[in-house]
Amino acid sequence: MSAATRNEDMSEDIGTRLKLVRQIFGLTQRELARRAGVTNGAISLIEQNRVSPSISSLKKILDGIPLSLADFFTLNFTSSDNVFFTANELTEIVYDPAISMRMVGRKVKGRMLQMLRETYQPGADTGDAMLRHEGEECGIIVSGCLAVTVGVEEKVLHPGDAYYFRSDIPHRFRNPGTEPCVLISANSPPSF
Repeated sequence: MSAATRNEDMSEDIGTRLKLVRQIFGLTQRELARRAGVTNGAISLIEQNRVSPSISSLKKILDGIPLSLADFFTLNFTSSDNVFFTANELTEIVYDPAISMRMVGRKVKGRMLQMLRETYQPGADTGDAMLRHEGEECGIIVSGCLAVTVGVEEKVLHPGDAYYFRSDIPHRFRNPGTEPCVLISANSPPSF
């Protein structure tokens, strides 16, 4: 590859990367130009790869975001994992035949959060033995009702009601109603 070709590739990368960074930070070309003290046309020409900015010009533009030159050239702005999941891509966690737990992003590397769509059939219960694990958890009832026991406290929650507690406190879940209970829950760190 010739030096001229390498320079063209780098110039193209700068324009494409600048546009991506600007959009990620939610800035219009006009807003970025105003913040950086350059013309709107200058931003447009760079993003179209029609001009290649000097390092000092690029630094001035990036100061308007703000973003360092090092971060501009080294940050990976694309996700290496899936970001969106269809309903049939949620992983079923087999817990009990009367309880469905469908996890978002089961195979995401380095997960720090576990999110579930849970369904408890009428009478379903996590068992007499209280659950206990590290972290925190929370949830919001979408439909039906759910009796949530945390330590010595118990409350029956209805659509729109929610819970949040430290998971090292013994807890359990039970559907005392006559219809399925659906809720969305989250744990950090993941327990599955």
